[in-house]
Amino acid sequence: VQLVESGGGSVQAGGSLSLSCAISGFTWSSYCMGWFRQAPGREPEGVAAIQTDGSTSYADFAKGRFTTSLDNADNILYLQMNGLEPEDTAMYYCTARGGACYTSPNEYKVWGQGTQVTVS
Repeated sequence: VQLVESGGGSVQAGGSLSLSCAISGFTWSSYCMGWFRQAPGREPEGVAAIQTDGSTSYADFAKGRFTTSLDNADNILYLQMNGLEPEDTAMYYCTARGGACYTSPNEYKVWGQGTQVTVS
């Protein structure tokens, strides 16, 4: 399985950014695909996830501001981020696994290369 991220960049507070993650090579009939982020000096934290049935889950800080979606035809995972705040500054990583979603990043073995989001 290969994950290739794009998007990210720098934006002023209140702005929006969209991240994409092209996913290839997976054969899972059941899966979880999601996003984590890691700020300097901090532990990685889950941002959002989407499961096979289309159900989504979000960290409290992401609710109402971030939206994740999956284009099943092209196997692209998206994260739309609105109302960005300086506290959202971090490296953002997409990830995927077969089966259920977990909150611990240790349960995920496949990761994108990461993309930097900077909010000033």
